[in-house]
Amino acid sequence: MPLLLPRIPALRTLTSDGWLLFATRCLRLYAYGLISVILMLYLSRIGLSNTRIGLLLTLTLVGDTAVSLWLTTRADRLGRRRMLVVGAVLMIFAGIVFATSGNFFLLLIAATIGVISPSGNEVGPFLSVEQASLCHVVPSRHRTEVLAWYALIGSLATASGALTGGLLTQALLRALSTPLMAYRIVVGAYAFLGLLLAILFTRLSPRVEVHVGRDNNEASSVPMRWGLGRSHRVVLKLSALFALDAFGGGFIIQSIAAYWFHVRFGIDLAALGGIFFTANLLAGASALVAAWVASKIGLINTMVFTHLPSNVLLILVPLMPTAPLAILLLLLRFSISQMDVPTRQSYTMAVVQPDERSAAAGITGVARTTGAAVSPALAGLLLSHAALLNAPFLLAGGLKIIYDLLLYRSFATLHPPDERKEPPTDGQAGVNP
Repeated sequence: MPLLLPRIPALRTLTSDGWLLFATRCLRLYAYGLISVILMLYLSRIGLSNTRIGLLLTLTLVGDTAVSLWLTTRADRLGRRRMLVVGAVLMIFAGIVFATSGNFFLLLIAATIGVISPSGNEVGPFLSVEQASLCHVVPSRHRTEVLAWYALIGSLATASGALTGGLLTQALLRALSTPLMAYRIVVGAYAFLGLLLAILFTRLSPRVEVHVGRDNNEASSVPMRWGLGRSHRVVLKLSALFALDAFGGGFIIQSIAAYWFHVRFGIDLAALGGIFFTANLLAGASALVAAWVASKIGLINTMVFTHLPSNVLLILVPLMPTAPLAILLLLLRFSISQMDVPTRQSYTMAVVQPDERSAAAGITGVARTTGAAVSPALAGLLLSHAALLNAPFLLAGGLKIIYDLLLYRSFATLHPPDERKEPPTDGQAGVNP
């Protein structure tokens, strides 16, 4: 594979494990995109009110938070591959229950214990452990670019899943006499993709694991708590900020945005799939641009200066009088909104020791999940009132702007090792405050 990529040096450095991690990312995000377009409509079809749906989506994220925290803070010690397989099994469990039951309390249990994505974005332990594994098998000088391609693959997969979900559901609605069965077939496909994911994770080699006792040059001080040692202060500060950002974003997750466009402008499922397919393509392309921008102005500057205008566009979406204008602004927003993703991931991985990476990624990821867990329930309440239909967009944009300003104030002067005059050798991490 590297021979086919002469102009992409970062991808030429990927090992077989690296390519396999790209494949699992692609399959998982495809499954998330597949279900995100129809999930809220499906739950509404089985008789749940908007308030109950909001509560269910919130508990989905709360459960993913607990699962992620437990698995990621133990992954470096108990085995990254093992934790990834466990996560895939929980994904299968959630998909099966959602596809076969309409009982609200059973769905609550599956949402809390299992792994299912109402937003089309990453949930569960996968992202954190995969990031740590990728950064373990690629040189640090290529870390941001590899993570940018990793983000692009995810966006393409989410986009493809969203497009498939919309088109497949539309086709099933025409072919079947009961719309409920059409939705359940799509949710069942999500569980099947979880099974394929578990199989792929078993093919990873021991090279993705951390071996502190053998690789002394990669060892940090003995972790004090939750898998963190010297890096705990900076990780906690980043976690608080990331939670604020995710809390704002939770008001307008993809399922809610799709529902808003359907209610506000009457856009059908096939068209919604196409809209979010395009949006995720633009988001993925922006990740590659982010790596180049970061090499010029730094990771933190890239995170802030691309995120601010995207949030202004988000606020403007519901103020548009027609569907084409609202869709145009949404697409413009997606074209820059995800440039902070690979830079945020790279920054977090750069400022911790290699044997703390899974825990650091997991804790910051859990903080994001926790922040996002509350807002869907609040959004459900807002959507229940016609006069407040646009409020989720306004709240999301405003809160995320506050996050951008606080992030710049707190970390503008804390540069990762790669951006210092004398960067460390590959595999080494910087000293954390």
